[in-house]
Amino acid sequence: MSHTALIPSHRKPRRNASKTALRAGVAGGVLSTIAVAGAAGPAQAEPVTQTIEMPTITAGVSTTVAASAEATQQVALDLETQAHEEAAATTAAKDAKKAKAEAVRKAEAKKKAEAKAKAEAEAKAEAAERASRSAERTKLSTSSGSSSSGSTSTATTSYSSTATGTAASVVAFAQAQIGDAYVSGGTGPNSWDCSGLVQAAFRTVGVDLPRVSQSQSTAGTQVSLSNLQPGDILYWGGAGSAYHVGIYVGGGQFVGAQNSSTGVVQKSLDYDPPSGAVRVL
Repeated sequence: MSHTALIPSHRKPRRNASKTALRAGVAGGVLSTIAVAGAAGPAQAEPVTQTIEMPTITAGVSTTVAASAEATQQVALDLETQAHEEAAATTAAKDAKKAKAEAVRKAEAKKKAEAKAKAEAEAKAEAAERASRSAERTKLSTSSGSSSSGSTSTATTSYSSTATGTAASVVAFAQAQIGDAYVSGGTGPNSWDCSGLVQAAFRTVGVDLPRVSQSQSTAGTQVSLSNLQPGDILYWGGAGSAYHVGIYVGGGQFVGAQNSSTGVVQKSLDYDPPSGAVRVL
């Protein structure tokens, strides 16, 4: 290789001279502008010595603020009071509803208890009546056995009643049952107790009598035993506490369901004189 040949350089080529000059001109212009601005300003800035005072809250503003705070507090108190009142009203409503339900429950329980007590009292009264009738029937049966051998006045007779109208229907029904069995609590059609027979006889003419003898003995107008008419109800014992009843058929005779030994019979009044009588028809 010739010593005059060009040896390639490994150094980076220099930047373009025009670009370098442009950048230098821009920097110089900026510096010049800063210098001119500095020259135009005052040589030395004066320190700030004036203090700016904040506006003073006057008494009016203070009062307004206090009033606003008080109003806000009052609103809060009102809301709290309203909340308490609503809670109290809700609680009172619940308590009233609960009290009402309890009162209804107690009333129903009381009603059931009264109905039960009434049913038990009626059952006891009926049982007592049956026991009393049974004892009296036993007594009548014994009396009938002893008197039938010495007197014909107590014998059953076939008496044709002179009753008319509804009384005749009552008497006819009672006489048609002669010979039926006596059964405590019996209401027919083939067995009876005394009040059951009387009740059924009057039912044939549309008269609805009470079921037991105590009530039947006060079901009509009290009449004298010396002024009896066919269809009158005879009773033994006190009015309202009678233990036995029968139907007067006329001719000094009555029909009644006496006891389990005799059943339904027709007898003379002197067989067992009644205590009183009532007239329904």
